[in-house]
Amino acid sequence: MIEILLSDLADIQVEAIMRSISSDLDPDTPQSRDLAARAGSDVTQRLQAMGDLPVGAAVITPGGDSGAGFLIHVVLQSAEEPVTREGVRAGLKNGLRRAAEWGLESLALPPLGTGAGNLDAQDSAALMVPVLAEHLLGTENPRKVTVAVGTEYERDVFHRALEWSLNRLSRQGG
Repeated sequence: MIEILLSDLADIQVEAIMRSISSDLDPDTPQSRDLAARAGSDVTQRLQAMGDLPVGAAVITPGGDSGAGFLIHVVLQSAEEPVTREGVRAGLKNGLRRAAEWGLESLALPPLGTGAGNLDAQDSAALMVPVLAEHLLGTENPRKVTVAVGTEYERDVFHRALEWSLNRLSRQGG
């Protein structure tokens, strides 16, 4: 099940929250920075101990005080590589794999790759929703994915992308 909610990530009751980071493991958006601060220094130290990661990588840590049991950190950019559709797709797929490997049943995430100079909400939705739908059809976990959007506009864009993706999958017999 994919749900689109106008909500703060930390207000959603889930087993894991997916957040974006840069290859040096620093938060790459204000929302990611807020989530890191809420999770606490132990989570940040644990993540920093992993060293630099390539764009598209995904790692899981305990959630600390974030409100979720786990945080899934997806690398969407580096000093040499800006946010791209390919990097967002790879990070999302790898993050979903981590959730499945850990048997996590519920996951929340923001629109990935958005922000100044990055993807717009339409590009993020057009990329993310089909990946989420195909993943949910092909694996047992997570059973529920919530995309936490920050504006009515983003909610409408993600709802349209979800309707389009579900219609396409039903036409394909999926």
